[in-house]
Amino acid sequence: MLEQKLSNLKQNIKSLKKVVVAFSGGVDSTFLLKVCIDELGTDNVLAVTARSQAITEREFEESQSLANFLNARQIIIELNELDDPYISDNPPERCYFCKKQIFNKFIAIAKENGYNFVLEGANFSDKDDFRPGMRAVRELGVLSPLKDAGLTKDEIRELSKEMGLPTWNKPSYACLFSRFPYGEKITSEKLKRVSQAEDILRQNGFYQFRVRSHGDLARIEVLPQEIDKFFDETFRNEITQKFKNIGFTYITLDLSGYRTGSMNEQLKEEEMASWKD
Repeated sequence: MLEQKLSNLKQNIKSLKKVVVAFSGGVDSTFLLKVCIDELGTDNVLAVTARSQAITEREFEESQSLANFLNARQIIIELNELDDPYISDNPPERCYFCKKQIFNKFIAIAKENGYNFVLEGANFSDKDDFRPGMRAVRELGVLSPLKDAGLTKDEIRELSKEMGLPTWNKPSYACLFSRFPYGEKITSEKLKRVSQAEDILRQNGFYQFRVRSHGDLARIEVLPQEIDKFFDETFRNEITQKFKNIGFTYITLDLSGYRTGSMNEQLKEEEMASWKD
């Protein structure tokens, strides 16, 4: 079954001839870029990476290292999403406006350089999530070949491991804008504080985590099996002090643990349903 999905993916990509890949350096886009290069050749594939306020400098640098690892041709574009109030004001449909801005730029690059299609890395596991950005993807004619092939996140990790990609066990990242409750204005200062807080958790050995920012309160999400690390008073006090040093007043631990899209829990079902595929 998995072999058939991969075969279908390769055939689909081969038929596209020349493609731009929206490349973030994450598990999915790295796998997609690798398959595109294998099937179409380096000259027919262009990786385009957005240097965005929504990603950390660390993630941006990783995308460059991975592009070099794959011997991919890469173009960097600069974004200033927070200049757009439809994004910085952080409405529930923020992702729609953000993706629209990004992919319009990617499409323009594709046209200028003679590439036929723009591809992005959504997978089949994403289909039931609240992702308003996917509507922008569809409206603009951007293709999602991993999702179309029925490949799940776990399957992409498995295939990435077989291909020798260093991203096969990379933690799932997400846009930093997703750390804030809808309706709370996003600023560069708040993004920096969240990024610093997550660096603290990374430096203390946590693998998969999020720091959700609610005003001056930080809500820490870690994997359920790692929650007991905070039972150690010395460790807990150390993390608390470091978070306070970067500007948080209150620091809490989410007892439900890490999960994707926890900020969507404040939305009503009908709000989410209207934006699903």
